[in-house]
Amino acid sequence: MPLPPLVAPAAELTPNEIRRYSRHLIIPDVAMDGQKRLKNAKVLCVGAGGLGSPALMYLAAAGVGTLGIVDFDVVDESNLQRQVIHGQSDVGRSKAESAKASVAEINPLVKVNLHLERLDASNVMEIFSGYDLIVDGTDNFATRYLVNDACVLLNKPYVWGSIYRFDGQASVFWSEHGPCYRCLYPEPPPPGMVPSCAEGGVLGVLCASIGSIQVNEAIKVITGIGEPIVGRLMIYDALEMTYRSVKVRKDPECAICGKNPTITELIDYEAFCGVVSDEASQAASGSTITAGELNAMRQRGEEMYLVDVREPAEYEIVRIEGSVLIPPRELPSRLSELPQDKQVVLYCKTGVRSAEALALLKNAGFADAKHVQGGVTAWQTQVLGDEPLY
Repeated sequence: MPLPPLVAPAAELTPNEIRRYSRHLIIPDVAMDGQKRLKNAKVLCVGAGGLGSPALMYLAAAGVGTLGIVDFDVVDESNLQRQVIHGQSDVGRSKAESAKASVAEINPLVKVNLHLERLDASNVMEIFSGYDLIVDGTDNFATRYLVNDACVLLNKPYVWGSIYRFDGQASVFWSEHGPCYRCLYPEPPPPGMVPSCAEGGVLGVLCASIGSIQVNEAIKVITGIGEPIVGRLMIYDALEMTYRSVKVRKDPECAICGKNPTITELIDYEAFCGVVSDEASQAASGSTITAGELNAMRQRGEEMYLVDVREPAEYEIVRIEGSVLIPPRELPSRLSELPQDKQVVLYCKTGVRSAEALALLKNAGFADAKHVQGGVTAWQTQVLGDEPLY
């Protein structure tokens, strides 16, 4: 349903602004009033990565008067495949600083506020309180629930997006007018169940598709035009080139926006979402070795059976010499391949999947099995030092 404009219009547009935004001004639904609302809007982007890149660029081009950027990370070469707001010369630079420079090139009339810090429960309320609308470009569940809960408690709308491989999702969550993220996903998935983009990959151009939807919705919410996708989940399949819309209803039993909320303040989101399951954490206790320790064991000639629990595409990029590939989904049916007379050592990319696999092996009777902390990434950086990171 149509919603009232989120932002009041600015007093006027300057001659420069009229020239710049002329293609907006001649759209009857936007016109001077809508452009003045965009000028007066304060929008915060959480993250200047895959989704934040197109979102920031098009929000700036559209004439949003104030943009905030929350990002504590630096630009890595692997980011450039999809994070188009950054360039080769930005590698090693703060993502927020790099994004600010790009925004200035796109539209110098936009004011940019930088928040060069990790968003967490200690600062989110203060940061969010200075903005009208939040655009969520995060890639982990702990921050997604943090963003949602802060927006509900502050009664602010936010535009959410998610990308993975060839699939994207987007919605507008606004508890005053519809459901929140917890209405759609009351609980996070089990630890290790859903890989991040860093582990599962993402088609670079998918970011543009979902990021542009997010900006489209932000403009609609700010100006009060059209029907924002509050109460709807947009699902995009890039391989099939299909969009579909799924209704999302407000959950009266929702823990934070329901009739009798049990969450009335921010919680420990890392603990709520977990990095690894309790079972994996227990299994890894006392059975974790470092990359350096693995290297020392190999140099001493200790017998071991080294198992790579990543996917075949990852194994092709880089591997630890002498390892055997057994993807996680195949491990339960291939336990008989593991030797009983050698120590089994597991590794993945960063140590999360191998910790989950270790729990499986421990339950199957491989009491001496171990896993490598930091995975092949630690092996590359701490032992080899010259292999490609991904």
